[in-house]
Amino acid sequence: MKIVLVDDHPVVRKGLKSILEEDAGYTVCGEAEDGDKAIRVISETDPDLAIIDIELKGGVDGIELVAAVKSRFPGVVVLVMSMDDGTLYAEKSIKAGARGYIAKAEAAENILTAIDSVMRNELYLSASISNKIATKHIYGTTGDDDVNVQRLSSREFEIFQLIGKGYKRNEISKKLNLNINTIESHRRKIREKLGISSSSELAIIAVQWVIKENR
Repeated sequence: MKIVLVDDHPVVRKGLKSILEEDAGYTVCGEAEDGDKAIRVISETDPDLAIIDIELKGGVDGIELVAAVKSRFPGVVVLVMSMDDGTLYAEKSIKAGARGYIAKAEAAENILTAIDSVMRNELYLSASISNKIATKHIYGTTGDDDVNVQRLSSREFEIFQLIGKGYKRNEISKKLNLNINTIESHRRKIREKLGISSSSELAIIAVQWVIKENR
């Protein structure tokens, strides 16, 4: 089986490649650190599976990348890997066409299980994420619906989370490699979609959401 790795950290790609090739006998046929190269590598190598980290540099929206891969290469199975173990990114990834979502914290231990599941056409979710989704739907304790974050695009949601974690405009700009004007435009759209009147109110609501989501 041929696999393409999409992650902007060379050390992560190297570690995954070692697990996949030495432990499982798979072939890593290509690697990419951003969205444009990912599309090019997948086009050139025709892999069976693409493992995509949705938190990429260069202003790349990882959810949109997943959707683009599934649109252009429908035969390629996508497994998303992320530092974020919340439910919303997982749900957005699956809706975009990914067949699985694994938290990076458990990738070394469970990546082969995840690959086995998605290649059998089964949905794979990290245990912690699966439990959160189950709790949300059974008991209605979401944190998401309270502020309607489902209305946000994946980029807007990423910025909303960073605001909630205490990042300032210039810090978000550097982290996402986007200019300040673009960040401010996203912040305005977030306020409009969530019915928030001011930047200070946005900061308070974002902090409350992050705290609630990570309980």
